[in-house]
Amino acid sequence: MIALENVTKSYGLGDQTHRVLNNISFSFPYRKSVGILGANGAGKSTLIKIIGGAERPDSGRVIRTSRLSWPMGYSGGFQGTLTGRENARFVARIYGAPFDEVERKTNEFAELGQYFDRPLSSYSAGMKSRFAMSLSYALDFEYYLVDEALETGDARLKEKFRQIFKERRQTSSVILVSHNEQTIRKNCDVATVLHQGKLHYFDNLDDAFMLYRKILFKKIAA
Repeated sequence: MIALENVTKSYGLGDQTHRVLNNISFSFPYRKSVGILGANGAGKSTLIKIIGGAERPDSGRVIRTSRLSWPMGYSGGFQGTLTGRENARFVARIYGAPFDEVERKTNEFAELGQYFDRPLSSYSAGMKSRFAMSLSYALDFEYYLVDEALETGDARLKEKFRQIFKERRQTSSVILVSHNEQTIRKNCDVATVLHQGKLHYFDNLDDAFMLYRKILFKKIAA
């Protein structure tokens, strides 16, 4: 189970405080892919970081009783002085997974060539993102966190990752943050809309998109 319990998060903006998450309580259903829609600045990335443990809420807590991935494409938690291979083996050790298998799968997915044996600090931003996504695919998680990562990379790699992602959805749950309706439609069963610090849940994707479009229209008209 992955659940939010009274989660609140604010940021200081000059002399003011902007509350992006306001006392949110929500349980993410298992074996369903959940989309999180929200306008720019709504707090989507903050929410995914808090769910994944990369950031702490001001109050409330996140309950994690299932194996949860880091946000796919996020490389901030890896060691820049270690090579891709060394990072893959280190993460495999943390999760109790077979070293050789995780290393092999990560290398195959990432297609980094000789860079797999070079320090991550020498990688471009795109290469780091590709490595992070590949390593998360190489491990079996019950929940995968995705923050727009499916839209990164060249066309061939995007298609490759989409296919792997499709396979993972058969046995795992996905929490996908995006502002793109087509991405949500392709990859999610249900959806939520993050607006004014609250998370609104919909079993029907069309109902979620209806609210999301109303929010965008008001922002444009304002």
